[in-house]
Amino acid sequence: MVTTELGARALLIAMTSAFFSGLALDIAVPAVVMTTMALLRWAFETWTLANDTPRFEEARAL
Repeated sequence: MVTTELGARALLIAMTSAFFSGLALDIAVPAVVMTTMALLRWAFETWTLANDTPRFEEARAL
């Protein structure tokens, strides 16, 4: 598809940019969420192991 009009070419570039931006966000957002979940899990496990008390043992059993 070859366009000679400047307006049509600008619209095509804008639509293509929007499409690929959407694809990038479709990958980036779940990656950030899963990274945050893994970091929080690691931090919680590290913190509870460093602060071993019977109260935390009961909470882990749940």
